[in-house]
Amino acid sequence: MASKGRILQLQNYSVNDGDGIRTTIFFAGCPLRCRWCANPEGYTPKNQILYVASRCIGCRRCEAVCPEGIPFDFQSPQARERCMGCGACVDACLEKARKNTVTEYTVDEIVAKLESQLRFFRNSGGGVTYSGGECTMQAEFLAELVDAVYDMGLDQAIETSAYFDLEALQPTLDKIDLLFLDIKHMDRDKHLAFTGVDNDLILRNIAALGAQRGGIVVRIPTIMGVNGDDDNISRTAQFVKDHLRDPQIELLPYHPYGVDKYVQLGMPYDEGEFRTPTQEELQHLTDIIEREGVRAVSFK
Repeated sequence: MASKGRILQLQNYSVNDGDGIRTTIFFAGCPLRCRWCANPEGYTPKNQILYVASRCIGCRRCEAVCPEGIPFDFQSPQARERCMGCGACVDACLEKARKNTVTEYTVDEIVAKLESQLRFFRNSGGGVTYSGGECTMQAEFLAELVDAVYDMGLDQAIETSAYFDLEALQPTLDKIDLLFLDIKHMDRDKHLAFTGVDNDLILRNIAALGAQRGGIVVRIPTIMGVNGDDDNISRTAQFVKDHLRDPQIELLPYHPYGVDKYVQLGMPYDEGEFRTPTQEELQHLTDIIEREGVRAVSFK
């Protein structure tokens, strides 16, 4: 059994990832490389150091404890390559200019944190949502955690790219009440260009799950210039209508809130490449979805 999971964050009081008040658990690691990702720290299961240069006072306490002898100015690619992610510098920094991206938890430790939220879950009809990164990359730990939360009698949801081995994950998904499955793009080549993988496995898994069960919402991270055109939204809605018993789509407008993380991780990001849809554009795309016979939903 997996003893610990590698977690980016446990976000309490979440209301966007299922019904009621929820705790959303963000797992580290992802097989996709979406160029607009708001959680780039989740690309890898390894701990990385977020560095906020504006908070650094140059005291060099971090240098003194670094086993690699990396200079306090953590902005160069060479420093990033040498970093082992041990986190010693984070503990030494008095100004909180550094932060670990990953914390290891046992199932029991997470369950203890969830127990402190039981009142909110039960009074609101909420529960637990697994997200990332891509939570299915830590399939063994996810299975253990889902089993434990299932035994607590809590509602469970999962937010996933659907890029996984369905046969291996099936027993876990059977205990999940609500599946949020992303379709980034219907065009195979564009999906590959924007995410680093094609969409063959994703669409195959969604079709297979749609034939088995209800409780599925397809989410589209809606980005103008990428997938927010009429043709792609119409094709996505047609696919959802053909393969889901209760066809539902949620449009998630692109936002640039993760840009600071790219800077703090020393990663490149082209802010001008992607655009958030206007309310008028979102309504237009919603109208297209509903004309195709699919229900447009929102968990905002």
